[in-house]
Amino acid sequence: MGNLFCCVQVDQSNVAIKEQFGKFDEILEPGCHCLPWFIGYQVAGSLTLRVQQLDVRCETKTKDNVFVNVVASIQYRALADKASDAFYKLSNTKSQIQAYVFDVIRASVPKLTLDDTFEQKNEIAKAVENELEKAMSAYGYEIVQTLIVDIEPDEHVKRAMNEINAAARMRLAANDKAEADKILQIKRAEGEAESKYLAGLGIARQRQAIVDGLRDSVLGFSVNVPGTSPKDVMDMVLVTQYFDTMKEIGASSKSSAVFIPHGPGAVRDVASQIRDGLLQASTTSQ
Repeated sequence: MGNLFCCVQVDQSNVAIKEQFGKFDEILEPGCHCLPWFIGYQVAGSLTLRVQQLDVRCETKTKDNVFVNVVASIQYRALADKASDAFYKLSNTKSQIQAYVFDVIRASVPKLTLDDTFEQKNEIAKAVENELEKAMSAYGYEIVQTLIVDIEPDEHVKRAMNEINAAARMRLAANDKAEADKILQIKRAEGEAESKYLAGLGIARQRQAIVDGLRDSVLGFSVNVPGTSPKDVMDMVLVTQYFDTMKEIGASSKSSAVFIPHGPGAVRDVASQIRDGLLQASTTSQ
C-alpha cells in the first residue's frame, strides 16, 4: 500500500479501512484510491483476505485419566463485506480463536477414553469448527476448516500401548504355532500308525507265504519219495534251514557272537521248536 499525492494503493487479496477524522468511512477494495488528507481522510489499516492458519496445541485429560496433547489446525479468513467488524471488534484474533479451541477440546476430550479420542477425532474437529463458526462470524471472520492433526499421549503411555499390541500379536503367533505343531504331530502319528499297519500286513503275508511254501515242499517230497512221512520231510527241511541260517550268521562281517547249543539233540530240539512255531503261526493266520 502506498500513499503519494493523496493516492492510496490497495494490493490484491487485501482491503483497507478508510476513516475521516478518526471515524470509519468505508472499505477500500484492491486498486488505487484518492484520499485527500486535508479534509481528514486516512487509511486506518488493512486486512488480508487470504486464508490463514493457526495451529493450537492443547493439553487435556481423557476419561481414563491419560493426559494428551491435542493439536488443532484452524484455517480462517476475514470476510470482505465485514472487514470493519474484523478490524474494529477484535484486538487479537489468534488469541480469541485459541481460547475457543481450548474451551471446546477441554470439554469434549474428557468425555472420551484414549482409544475413542483417536477414533472420534473428526467429531472433535467438527465440534470445534461449529463453535468457532458461531463465535467468529459475529466478528467478520469465516472458519474455512478445522482439523485435528495430532493426538500425542505421554511417552510412557505410548510405550505401554505398543507393548500391549506386541503382546497380543505374540499371543496370536504362539497360538498359530501351537496349532501347526498339533497338526504335524497328528499327521506324524497317523503316518506311523499307517506304516505299522502296512508292516504288520507284510509280515503276516510273509509268514503265510513261508508256511505255504513249506507245505508244498513237504507234500511234493512225500509223493516223490515213498516211505517218508510229512513229519520226516518237515524235520529235514527245518534242519536245512537251520544250517543255512548258521552259515549266513557266520558269513556276515557285522554279526555279533551268538551262543546256541549244537549237537544232534540240540538240532532236534530246535527243529521241534521251529516246527511248533510255524504250525502255530499257520493256524493263527488261517
